[in-house]
Amino acid sequence: MTTPSPAREPATFETLRDIDLPPTDALLREDVKRLGALVGEILAEQVSPDFLAEVEALRIAAIRRREAGAPIEDLSHRLDGLPLDRAELLVRAFASYFQAVNLAERVHRIRRRRDYQRLGEAPQPGGLEDSLRQLRDAGVDAATVSALIARLRIEPVFTAHPTEAVRRALLEKESEVVRCLVEDIDRGLTPQERRADIERMRLALTASWQTDETPPEKPSVADEFEHVAFYLSDVLYRVLPVFHEVFEDALQAVYGDQAPPLPPLLGFGSWVGGDMDGNPNVGAATIAATLAGQRALALQNYRRDLAKLGEVLSQSSGRVQVSPELLRRTDDYARRIPKAAEKLKARHADMPYRRFTTMVSARLASTAQDKREGYGDASEFVADLRLVETSLAANRGEHAGGFAARRLRRRAEAFGFHLATLDLRQESTRHDAALAALLGDTDWPARPWPERAERLRDLISGADPVPAPSAADAVPVLEVFRTVATALPLYGARAFGPYIISMSRSAADALAVLALARFAACTDGNGAVPLDVAPLFETVDDLQAAADTLRSLFADPVYREHLRERGDRQVVMLGYSDSAKDGGLVASRWALQQTQVQLTALAAEAGVRIAFFHGRGGSLSRGGGKTERAVIAAPRGSVDGSLRLTEQGEVIHRKYGIRAIALRNLEQMTGAVLRASLRPRPPEPREAHWREMAAHIAATARAHYRGLVYDTPGFVDYFRAATPIDVIERLRIGSRPSKRGNAGGVSSLRAIPWVFAWSQNRCGLTAWLGVGTGLAHGIEKYGHAAVAEMARDWPFFATLVDDVEMVLAKSDLGIFEQYSKLAGEAHPVFFPGIAAEFQRTRDGILALKGNDDLLAGDFRLRQSIRLRNPYVDPISLLQVDLLARWRAADRPEDATFHALVTTVNGIAAGIQNTG
Repeated sequence: MTTPSPAREPATFETLRDIDLPPTDALLREDVKRLGALVGEILAEQVSPDFLAEVEALRIAAIRRREAGAPIEDLSHRLDGLPLDRAELLVRAFASYFQAVNLAERVHRIRRRRDYQRLGEAPQPGGLEDSLRQLRDAGVDAATVSALIARLRIEPVFTAHPTEAVRRALLEKESEVVRCLVEDIDRGLTPQERRADIERMRLALTASWQTDETPPEKPSVADEFEHVAFYLSDVLYRVLPVFHEVFEDALQAVYGDQAPPLPPLLGFGSWVGGDMDGNPNVGAATIAATLAGQRALALQNYRRDLAKLGEVLSQSSGRVQVSPELLRRTDDYARRIPKAAEKLKARHADMPYRRFTTMVSARLASTAQDKREGYGDASEFVADLRLVETSLAANRGEHAGGFAARRLRRRAEAFGFHLATLDLRQESTRHDAALAALLGDTDWPARPWPERAERLRDLISGADPVPAPSAADAVPVLEVFRTVATALPLYGARAFGPYIISMSRSAADALAVLALARFAACTDGNGAVPLDVAPLFETVDDLQAAADTLRSLFADPVYREHLRERGDRQVVMLGYSDSAKDGGLVASRWALQQTQVQLTALAAEAGVRIAFFHGRGGSLSRGGGKTERAVIAAPRGSVDGSLRLTEQGEVIHRKYGIRAIALRNLEQMTGAVLRASLRPRPPEPREAHWREMAAHIAATARAHYRGLVYDTPGFVDYFRAATPIDVIERLRIGSRPSKRGNAGGVSSLRAIPWVFAWSQNRCGLTAWLGVGTGLAHGIEKYGHAAVAEMARDWPFFATLVDDVEMVLAKSDLGIFEQYSKLAGEAHPVFFPGIAAEFQRTRDGILALKGNDDLLAGDFRLRQSIRLRNPYVDPISLLQVDLLARWRAADRPEDATFHALVTTVNGIAAGIQNTG
């Protein structure tokens, strides 16, 4: 075995195939080649030079299949029956290559942003300055922008869904590689500096190779918290003040002296520890532990920043004046915390700011220990930071620490003592079961909803006593509300987000939450329940009935009083995942569009401000895709200065894993909200006809989708044979079970593993099944020209078509056919129809766009997919072979299963899609 010398460039031999890239991407090509060569050297060192040659031979065979039409058997025969240890090594090798490609592409996004900023000719499209310029040019004045900014709210919410399998140890090594690439982003390093960075990258990549991708045990809720905390405290905590500075610069550049001041407008939410829906591991205990953990992280970050701020603020009282209030407050804190005051260094006696920040840090330490000397809430801490700012500004200190003090204050305003707002979610049937126990009424869940609503009103008002207030079956639910009541004074009003009711189907579901909260004494000083109650409409039928549900709620006097206490603002969560699993992508998107139109109008009539919470997943069939385009395509009036959406799985890592990219994504989201709120699309006379066409296409697509997925005998068995669902259900990457209940059909399966399974086998069926049939019927009824015009001019439909096109481009029916053959006799029954619908969808999309090839208008994405395919294809074929072996052995938890898990992780990273 050869060991590379410790300080040299990686070998220059080509380990990644040469692909056409525009001149602007020349440095991307260099980064890809450099990282690829480095991975090759690591494989030769860690395994053997012969192994590297084997990897290269398989890569060439994969390219020959795709670009020279070689039969798939030429590749699959090389992989059949390999020893398990060899198969797993090959999977990890290919995964290492395209993970390197992923990093190079992310860093190139940073490079392209810097290029825009360096040239200075025009702001980067989609950014804040670009959005504000568009608004100004459309006639939006500074006063109008100011009025919206005063209530602007952007809030990504990180969920605990089991699709992100990257361990924190690997995230940190990946961050090291990114830092090295960014340091040489413009090739400004000296040869010696570059060689040092190469060795840092070699160290990180080699250590990653020697680290197992998945932990030996299924993650607990605490493990999931640690994972999400990486993005909150290591990335977004740092990015937040930079975002405000970029926004302020953009406002100044566009509106000059009329630019409004920026209030806190960014927030972050989390479901980790609070999402009880179908997860028996989550409840009152995890809620309390998560809140405590988040506060500890926030306070730890503040104390670290205060120490740095104190080092900066070395001003001597003999040189500058200081606010008398700051001096008075320092003395006050010294009296309150004498032990901390005793530790003030004598040589700092003439440094008032340093003494003050030391005492503020001591108060934070007391807060962490729940001592009475601590802060009552985060607003008191913010007030102390403002005192530093105003004192500096009044005494020529703006450029002697004002910038650092302002950054810390921005963080404290956003993250408070809670770090992230914790949402609570529970399924409506659990509430009904608790109420049945409390009321001693076993028939309660089956009673008509108007009857339940009437009884709940009496219970909420206190007119009706609770027959069995200590019923054991109700204790877990009531304990959640008791935990909320205890935690609110400790962590602040922003500690909790909405209480989300899964499977909401009537007004009684919302009233049930208010009743249970009151039974647990979870009320504020006014006797009101201090939580927003958010119905979650998930299936297509539920979305279609949402208007009736909200109309009943708005007319209910008890619920309307609750809304008044909450500022006449109603949160509604829209489920993208289950609606797509229920009716297919087109029916889901159309139902979501219609629901937003109806609820926006209904809320306006009722004098209620509606806030939509978008339950979007990572994949397109679960609402994924480009957030900016989705916001712009939203119905007029539905955005209204607010964007709250879930971020899940690999999307969190892709969008928030690198600070510069996190900043860019926050900019794009905010810019889109500004444009959609202040300059929604003008009225479109053709839209009424387009809506008729879309409804027809959606109904036809849904019928085709459900005809196969729900109505065709044997399909569930085929699904379980032609996908690695049996592996996915046993993955140790999340605390939440993959099913609701113990049934084995599609209905009981959660949307995430359903989509994950179809993306693993390279079919992507969940995103396009029914689309081709729907388009064909639409074209037959309305004509090709009319449907093509709609796909070109209506943002809603244009976005849908683009999204389907992207999934088609990532899909590979040749690879999928190998999976389908695992189903034995079911293969000839199902595969021909699926393949025909795929082709029908592809033909329909290309015809509407007038193109011969998929992604003809998105060169970068097309090349990105082309670059990864030679590494993903062998992993897919290895997975097929390993599935056959594992199933033949009756699915043991053995080395074959471990190798299969490695293929699942590899394919997910290669196609950048899980669930």
